[in-house]
Amino acid sequence: MAVYKGEVSTLPPDKSISHRAALIGALASGVTEITNFSGGFDNQSTLEVLQACGITLTQEVTPSERSGSVRRVVIESQGLWSFSRPEAPLMCNNSGSTMRMFAGILAGQPFDSTLVGDVSLMKRPMKRVADPLRLMGAGVSLSESGTAPVEIRGTRDLRPLIYELPVPSAQVKSLVAFAALHADGESRVIESLPSRNHTELMLGLPVEELADGRRAVVISGRRPLEARPFHIPADPSAACFLIALALLVPGSEILLRDVCLNPTRAGYIDLLLEAGANIVLENVREIGGETIGDIVVTHTASLEPLQITDKAVVANIIDEIPMLAVLSACATGSFDLEEAGELRTKESDRISAVVSNLERLGFLCEEYPDGFRVKGRELEVSGKVNIETFHDHRIAMSFAVADRALEAELDISDREIIGVSFPNFFDILEELKA
Repeated sequence: MAVYKGEVSTLPPDKSISHRAALIGALASGVTEITNFSGGFDNQSTLEVLQACGITLTQEVTPSERSGSVRRVVIESQGLWSFSRPEAPLMCNNSGSTMRMFAGILAGQPFDSTLVGDVSLMKRPMKRVADPLRLMGAGVSLSESGTAPVEIRGTRDLRPLIYELPVPSAQVKSLVAFAALHADGESRVIESLPSRNHTELMLGLPVEELADGRRAVVISGRRPLEARPFHIPADPSAACFLIALALLVPGSEILLRDVCLNPTRAGYIDLLLEAGANIVLENVREIGGETIGDIVVTHTASLEPLQITDKAVVANIIDEIPMLAVLSACATGSFDLEEAGELRTKESDRISAVVSNLERLGFLCEEYPDGFRVKGRELEVSGKVNIETFHDHRIAMSFAVADRALEAELDISDREIIGVSFPNFFDILEELKA
């Protein structure tokens, strides 16, 4: 078994922050310069739909001594109503973030538009997108099953609203905020459990702590946005896979540079520390309102099983759960997850996807509507094992890490889907081999 050692300064730029920087740049008056923008398929989909709606932008990749290359995006806009009617349906490909958040902007534009995606995205539920936009006065039509295509009849006369999120969702919170920027008055988005807060930070939106413990994000409509530069830190969700690799493989030690450590994104690190993981945070500082730092990870032989049963915890680690489940199963033979029904509506049904693949590896699992339990490994599988990714980049990467920690040879389907969020994933793995 190979050992993995070294320093990584080429992690993908943060996917969530890249989406938001591009969308905010298109809403702001002036020239927005974004450095270290993500080259992943999903973020490129956001740029493509902006261009299809008449937004002027350029993108260039320049060499960097430290990180290999840096992608720079420059967006020119005249403000909230700088978009033009697209000539065709807007293709979001596999990016649910693009479809959901851009819908909020399109609701405030005085034209009709349609958002579509690839086969996977067209199956994902969009009712949570439609509901608040309809309350604000936009027309939104979905398929009979509540999925895309998302047909939007936009209007310049959006109404402000007070909207309580039915379930924690940073994307729905953001789409309402983007729509509310166009509304005539003050809106509030109320969340009972905190979700990632990049949109509030990047727009400088005030957040009120309510008496009952809930939070209200306050959006003043029709307030001019002035263009400002953004720098995108490394993606903590991408870092999770390399952290798991180092923890699992004996003799491994990896240093990850300049990773976003926003508490609403890096909660999985706290979980791993509580489980005894050998993780050290260094050079922690703040840039543009985001906490950034370096992560040093060393193989940990005595990791405690992970038990994730708190709604608030689940809300902040939803993207990392597949890797955490595989990590805990491989390291301890045990894992417990509850309150995570949201995982069934991601790029795949991630509960079913993780369970079915773990079972192929000999693990005994019990699946239920909002989670699953790993109850040990009843069979040591050897030889080639087929792993089905269900066209989901996080399932593919999670089991690619397991492939390097287990004796079995894993044949992973659709490896190319990893390019959605982590185009240089396999290159980094090869570079880290000691």
